[in-house]
Amino acid sequence: MRIDKFLKVSRILKRRTVAQEACDGDKVLINGKTAKPSTSVKTGDVVEVLYASGALKIRVLQVKETVKKDEAASLYEVIS
Repeated sequence: MRIDKFLKVSRILKRRTVAQEACDGDKVLINGKTAKPSTSVKTGDVVEVLYASGALKIRVLQVKETVKKDEAASLYEVIS
């Protein structure tokens, strides 16, 4: 799955366009490397999203095309 879609489906970022802009602005890292919006993400990858106020580092547990709002947090675990 594309990283921009994963960030939207997992509800880490609200909209896919916001996720694409974050990737284009070098604010998303996958396993320590900057990610383009089309970069694939798979189970076990470590994703870091850089915000103005800090960073969110997660490990991908599952990749699903669609999930309900309640299940979105089950797609990842927060590392730090």
